[in-house]
Amino acid sequence: MKKKYSIPTLLAGLMALCYSSCNEKRIDLQPLSPTEASFFTEEADFTKAALGVYAKINDYYWFNNNNPIHAFWQLPGDDITTSGTVPFELFGTIQAATGEIGGFYRTTYQLINRANTLLQKLDEEKGAIKTPNLKNTLRGEALFLRGYGNFLLWNYFGTSPLMTERIQTSDKITPPSSKDTELIDQAVKDLTEAAGLLPTSWDNNNRGRVTQSSANGLLGKALVFRGTIKKNPADYTAALAAFTKITDRKLLANFTDNFNVKAENNTESLFEFQASQPDFDNVWLSNDFQAAGVGSTSAYWGFYENHWSLFGKPRFEATQKLVDAFEAADPRLTITLDPKTRAFNKYWNTGDQKSQSGVASVNNPRILRYADVLLLQAEATLESGGSTAAAIGLINQIRTRARNMKAGGTVPADHPTTETDKAKILNWIMMERFRELAGEEGSRWLDLRRWHLGGKINLAGFNWGSVRNDVTFDVNKHLYFPIPLNEIDLNPNVTQNPGY
Repeated sequence: MKKKYSIPTLLAGLMALCYSSCNEKRIDLQPLSPTEASFFTEEADFTKAALGVYAKINDYYWFNNNNPIHAFWQLPGDDITTSGTVPFELFGTIQAATGEIGGFYRTTYQLINRANTLLQKLDEEKGAIKTPNLKNTLRGEALFLRGYGNFLLWNYFGTSPLMTERIQTSDKITPPSSKDTELIDQAVKDLTEAAGLLPTSWDNNNRGRVTQSSANGLLGKALVFRGTIKKNPADYTAALAAFTKITDRKLLANFTDNFNVKAENNTESLFEFQASQPDFDNVWLSNDFQAAGVGSTSAYWGFYENHWSLFGKPRFEATQKLVDAFEAADPRLTITLDPKTRAFNKYWNTGDQKSQSGVASVNNPRILRYADVLLLQAEATLESGGSTAAAIGLINQIRTRARNMKAGGTVPADHPTTETDKAKILNWIMMERFRELAGEEGSRWLDLRRWHLGGKINLAGFNWGSVRNDVTFDVNKHLYFPIPLNEIDLNPNVTQNPGY
């Protein structure tokens, strides 16, 4: 016999069920992993967010699941060549759909977005940060890294969008192309502010985080680049002001230590990517803060070593033009490369680095070092109408360091400080940058394009030093890389660069 219930009893049961289902304590449960709403509540969260901006730099340098993007910035110059048909050396085969272009573009905007997110959260912070001046420091780091991103975008793409705020609404996802110097102008603004916020140094547990000198070094570099292209003497003067604020850096006695894994974050270094190799560094997975921490955090130098990880791809090797640029007795020659095979030695075959070569290296890429700054300072001194003797003296600091590495060395000899021919002195600077910075961080390509745009050299019919004879550089097209095809397809407000 079925049991009967009265209507009041049924109503009471339904009410109890409704109360139970609507009880906030039962439905307002915390998620199993952190969310944005729960994350920025403690001081440590903001520091972790800052380190997360730095971490994005890894995507430029890692093995990338057998798709490293180093060719994007290494091959367009005349210091590195390959025996393969790599678009960035041949120029004529560069397309908007070329994978390395999309990878570099995406990584840079992700870095900028992380910086913008941190800046927004710092503006909204209401007392979570207790340590004196930490808020300013974190803001300085975010501004530095955003400035670095915009410096790269301006040099490689010219008019890609300028992003100064975090994207949070649909009307912000299709920003327009920037114009003229807007990207580098923002970089200069950010780096100027960062220089006033960052600390002068960090403790040993925070080695590698940027400082006032890092910001002033990159600021000065950005100003020299803008000054070259826009032919603006005021930029050179401002660059000199930034450079003179760097008082805690000096050239190392040993040029080799700039590429030695056991001499990272030294007194010549202003900014480097902090490559690391935890117990499980998986070079087939990106470092995207997985809970298990299985993504790659290392750097890749196999393209110099001719490592098996190239899987048949050609190694990157020095051009004969670079070999010939060194005097035979210049100690930097064999540290930089093997003059017989033209194999590069920097980073993988210097000092203690042999044991750290291959797919996953912990040797930090040195993004900006003091030797670069000194040569830019010499250029700014010359172009601003300063003392030619002072400019030559700065060049000679680089040459003296190289010469002193060899007992009784006489090469490279100092340039005479009595020289007053500015064109000749500028050529000395260009050649010293060629030798000193060869194979490092795309320095040569960025120098060549700015000097061409500034009327200092002509890249039409230029000797690129390639081992191939099918380099087809078009000065009306190839001074800028194309905006990636995916960006063009998704963003109707972006204009493709000419010729692509």
